[in-house]
Amino acid sequence: MQLVATLDDYGKPAWIAAMILGFIVWWPIGLGVLAYLIWSGRMGCGNKKAWREYFTDEARRFGGGLGSTGNHAFDEYREATLKRLEEEANEFQGFLKRLRHAKDKAEFDQFMAERGQGGTAHTN
Repeated sequence: MQLVATLDDYGKPAWIAAMILGFIVWWPIGLGVLAYLIWSGRMGCGNKKAWREYFTDEARRFGGGLGSTGNHAFDEYREATLKRLEEEANEFQGFLKRLRHAKDKAEFDQFMAERGQGGTAHTN
């Protein structure tokens, strides 16, 4: 896990370089690094709402996608459902953030307790 921490210190360019190097060495390695980056959220594009708005505008511009269906009841239902799902996703992301913070705090507290006892702390 030291490698992951080191690459995180250098940021996205280091992860991209690792992925490209993985593809050069053996393509499944590069694919694995890419999957890890997507799964872990390390290559997130930041504001997902902005992306969603961009694609919604593009779909409307070309006459498809999330434009009006002509059925006002369905359009209202769809908008309410999408808003509810977005709120739930935001709440879930907040929950995951709190969960990660609690895990980090527990690990740090354990480290400090071991350090205070004079024991040697080991890394995973």
